[in-house]
Amino acid sequence: MAESDLLQFRAKVRQLVAFLVLSDGDPALEQALKACNHHHDVVALARQHGFEIGRRWGESAPTAAEPNGNLLAAAAGAGNLLGSTCPPEGEECLDLLLETPELRLERIHSCAWCTPPGQWQSQDMEEWVLVLRGGARLSFADEPTSRELVTGDMLRIAPGRAHRVEATDPAPGTLWLALHWRSGL
Repeated sequence: MAESDLLQFRAKVRQLVAFLVLSDGDPALEQALKACNHHHDVVALARQHGFEIGRRWGESAPTAAEPNGNLLAAAAGAGNLLGSTCPPEGEECLDLLLETPELRLERIHSCAWCTPPGQWQSQDMEEWVLVLRGGARLSFADEPTSRELVTGDMLRIAPGRAHRVEATDPAPGTLWLALHWRSGL
């Protein structure tokens, strides 16, 4: 393990231990912790109490980066794929990086976002997504349980396959790379 990774690991463990010690001495906080149903709930509760435990292994610390609003610069390869300002909670921002009649490449930054209740997404193109930072929970109409995706996870979605985003991470959010292309390419 590299020294920087060890320092990051120790810092997160210290935050976790301090949060647990605080919850042991505070019955209301302990009850709130018991009521959490998901990792995102625990991260949000810890953040409310001044603890930052949401980073996953290998994620760099969030930085204040300039928004990537220059499509021409992005398409020309300039800028930083990971650098962007987190959108407001409950929203997502899509940057079109490349588009031809046969394919489309997008960078999506989501912050505590989900597909509206009762709605499903489906497209006529193949889709491949890669989680660059953060995590998300996706559901497919043809699967009984949802899938958890974390940094580095990727997945291919066939055309017409109904799916929905159940949740993405709160700030600094979830950063995706999505490639869409016409079948047969």
